[in-house]
Amino acid sequence: MANYRIIIVDDHPLFRDALRQALTGCFSGSMISEAGSLDELSQILGANSDTDLILLDLKMPGVKGSAGLIYLRAQYPEIPVVVVSSTEDPGTINRCIELGASGFIPKSQPVDAIRNAVKEVFAGGVWTPPDLDLTGVGDDETVDLISRLATLTPQQVRVLMMLGEGLLNKQIAYQLGVSEATVKAHVSAILQKLGVDSRTQAVIAMGKIEGSEWQKEAS
Repeated sequence: MANYRIIIVDDHPLFRDALRQALTGCFSGSMISEAGSLDELSQILGANSDTDLILLDLKMPGVKGSAGLIYLRAQYPEIPVVVVSSTEDPGTINRCIELGASGFIPKSQPVDAIRNAVKEVFAGGVWTPPDLDLTGVGDDETVDLISRLATLTPQQVRVLMMLGEGLLNKQIAYQLGVSEATVKAHVSAILQKLGVDSRTQAVIAMGKIEGSEWQKEAS
């Protein structure tokens, strides 16, 4: 068995530990790191991006829905990302695969299934629950939006995530360590790429694929 570098990203330490133990029992000798947030993950990858797999939870502080996945696919397109989530909604699973995830593992899956899923991804495949039928899931509007999201740069994705939190330009500028003019330029580019006229419409557009948690007014 080859030695891999795997990063588990989840804000629950107990689940991270359980997942680490499950993988250690199957991929002995591999280096398994943990991150409790997207910022912690970015720090790990900034120090060493030579990673074979990221196991990503969808729901973490500061990250709504698929935003973390979108960011990782933009920033590190060469690293496979498998979503590990408590949801088993076919629409969510299909959306993650369309956004470039190499797999989707519901947390309800037994240990053997999780191990087999990771093995399949390492072999170059894409894993979803075998009893799941994704036929007919999704629509043309969602597919079009996903293709538009794929054109965003990593920084634009981060700005969009902050718009979803309802932050003002000056607040976004402070958090990113850039000028307000730079943030305004990013917002303008986001609106153009998503084909919308305002930051509120950009958030609403994301809400169409993410659900109610994105339906926050961006002022």
